[in-house]
Amino acid sequence: MYHVISPDGFPITCKPYASREEAEKSIPVYCSRFKHQGYYAAMSGRIPLEELSDYLEIVPAEKIISLCC
Repeated sequence: MYHVISPDGFPITCKPYASREEAEKSIPVYCSRFKHQGYYAAMSGRIPLEELSDYLEIVPAEKIISLCC
């Protein structure tokens, strides 16, 4: 089980993905949520959409203390 971690350090979903492949497939979907805005507003500043996937991290679920759901 895996989580995708946002540039701000939070999981992008409450429930982990069943496989790393599933987590990887979720990244373009997540990035597309910011298409209208044109960028991701991170705590450290704006991240252009074409760079956003470089700022996401896939980690094993057991490394995350669940803060949601």
